[in-house]
Amino acid sequence: MKILGQKIELGESKTIQFNTAKLYTTTKVEVPIIIERSLHPGPTILITAGIHGDEINGVEIVRQLISKKINKPARGTIICIPILNVFGFLSMNRQFPDGHDLNRVFPGTKTGSLASRVAFHFTKEILPHADYCLDFHTGGASRFNAAQIRVTPNDYVALKYAKIFNAPFTVHSKILDKSYRQTCVKMGIPSLLFEGGKSMSSDRDIIEYGVEGVLRFLNHLEMLSPKFTPSLKSNETIVIEKSTWIRANKSGLLHVKISCNKLVKKGEVLATITDPYGTMRFQVKAPNEGHIINVNQSPIVHQGDAIFHISTLLADV
Repeated sequence: MKILGQKIELGESKTIQFNTAKLYTTTKVEVPIIIERSLHPGPTILITAGIHGDEINGVEIVRQLISKKINKPARGTIICIPILNVFGFLSMNRQFPDGHDLNRVFPGTKTGSLASRVAFHFTKEILPHADYCLDFHTGGASRFNAAQIRVTPNDYVALKYAKIFNAPFTVHSKILDKSYRQTCVKMGIPSLLFEGGKSMSSDRDIIEYGVEGVLRFLNHLEMLSPKFTPSLKSNETIVIEKSTWIRANKSGLLHVKISCNKLVKKGEVLATITDPYGTMRFQVKAPNEGHIINVNQSPIVHQGDAIFHISTLLADV
């Protein structure tokens, strides 16, 4: 295997620096790529996080895979990139300094914006080595996502692997234009997009879901080291084919009454919205029975803000 001009032999461990650009101070910004190869040939898995610089849960999931040596495969190769958007991570910002979202500029261009150039070199020099991709994200802003794998409707290969990963939820989600996932699909590389928690926050349960899912995925591919035993969950992932956002009908202080992941009944009170003066109290009720897979944890909302994401159709696994 040869990545960024460096050879990595079977049985070798190597960290390669992916040079993206420089800071204003001329300091190089390098993205460490941690590569572990078994002596035994097998598939290559690319595990990424930090495409959005403020999404800490994913970074911690990949860090734990490396720290616990889960990334040392029994066969094949595991490539880990804990922080792809180092610029955003340094400033705790979702985007690149040029204002572009890295996950909206794939596959990138050689002479485009900074984010586009990073996407281009990643797509040309790193992504082609992968047989499978695992990408870790969180909810944006104050929106807390239940641990979930997102798959494209009718992508039965991705759905198969999502059931193996076995996050609490598997959510049918259309592919966003110019996203990393879209590029993987176009290149014929099976990929799983994990979402869990919210930005600028570290959640122990979400991180555990991510790590355990990777263990099950590696075990299925016969890549997991014998010293690790993946947990067998008693509950299978809940497949959500359709969902909708519940939006605030009033502006004010948001008081959430239920937890993320909960199966709620139609008409159940999910939250109240009040004004600061004690004169208004509005109840937010579930429009249908369904699972709550995202909760807005902001203490203040404006009229029209998305405050809950609820399933509208539950599919049998």
